[in-house]
Amino acid sequence: MKYNMKLTPEEEGILNGSAGETQAKVMKSLVLYGDAFNAERFVPVTGKGHLVTSFGISVLKPVFSIMDELIDAGLKVDETFTVDPRPIDYDNVKCNFLERLIFSKVIYGMQAPYEEQLKKLGLKSSKSFTCTCYLDEVGNTPKKGDVLSWAESSAVVYANSVLGARCNRNSGIIELFGSILGKVPEFDLLTDEGRKASWIIEVKTSKKPEAQILGSAIGMKVMEDVPFIKGLDKFIGTELDDKTKAYLKDMGAATASNGAVGLYHVENLTPEAVEQGEALIHEGAKTYTIDDKELERVKNSYPKIGAWESNHDAKPARCFIGCPHLTFAQLGEWAERFEKELEKQGKSKVGMSVILTAAPEVLDRFIKENGQAHGKLTGFGIKLTSICPLMYMNNPLCGKKAVITNSNKLRTYTTARYLTDDEIVSTAVKGGF
Repeated sequence: MKYNMKLTPEEEGILNGSAGETQAKVMKSLVLYGDAFNAERFVPVTGKGHLVTSFGISVLKPVFSIMDELIDAGLKVDETFTVDPRPIDYDNVKCNFLERLIFSKVIYGMQAPYEEQLKKLGLKSSKSFTCTCYLDEVGNTPKKGDVLSWAESSAVVYANSVLGARCNRNSGIIELFGSILGKVPEFDLLTDEGRKASWIIEVKTSKKPEAQILGSAIGMKVMEDVPFIKGLDKFIGTELDDKTKAYLKDMGAATASNGAVGLYHVENLTPEAVEQGEALIHEGAKTYTIDDKELERVKNSYPKIGAWESNHDAKPARCFIGCPHLTFAQLGEWAERFEKELEKQGKSKVGMSVILTAAPEVLDRFIKENGQAHGKLTGFGIKLTSICPLMYMNNPLCGKKAVITNSNKLRTYTTARYLTDDEIVSTAVKGGF
């Protein structure tokens, strides 16, 4: 094959079959991928892998075939990997007979055999299903400077921005190939030049902006470019503590889903911004000012689709909180929020189906270390699960329901309607608008 990347003799040997036919296919795929983005060479992957394709959806037959070929060739990820959340949890996210039939027979009928394939390829554990793989409880937290082979957009932007790791927004399966080979093509966000900002975001709001709306505004404006955010530290501080990291997690997920941001810098806060300051900004960078009026404009621009299109005041059937998955601290904060709102409305239980989602290991820790808050949530009638709400909404019957969420990612990819944190807790307790 013809290619432009400069390969080492070892890499060229793998391409020509020295490590077997299947490994040669893996190498060929990555070489073609690198050529598409004008990469000159491969660089070693130094962080653990994460796979975005966690769901045994029946239409992914080519993926299952690839997995079998990798397994038959004896290939696997050396240092284990994590995967995105499972799609269903019948115990905590109730489904009627038809919904369950579509999930089990039509959409995710290959879930069990697919998970067996993941185990054979190096899945960390049966609990390693989360989009927040970088949390301490999960055990896949990259170090600053680590080169990664990930695809999950919310994880990529967090690893790049908050942790200072280096990862491109790869596609599914390509990220698995990079972890198996132990190398990825070097381009874009893996390079110093590719990590410089071409946008300056000036935050000039009167109070701390809602993370999800701020991220949405940034993502829709800069798209795939790198923004350098000024003025946000005034509201969230200059220390990367748990609360600040949770804020950046949610903001970043919105930039990545409402746009295609893979990296952002926050002045005086994120690692590279602290080290390099405005040297990270390209000469001639564009400026986007975000004030209260702009945030309101962005929020009001969200279309109401599905069940909301014909009835903006429909009674919500379900509420999802946690896309990306919630942190340990956020679970405790939501317990406090619901307790206060229930007391305010004079109620003991929420008025609708409310689902909080978090990584399995995070939920384990929450139950063990903050059992009181966990007991409050369940006592309020709230369910906790580790599923992906987006995968749940893929069921056409579920997608027709009036679902509310505080996640701009879920709002973007499904028919769910976005509400701010304050709006959603009030609506969930009341049972409607």
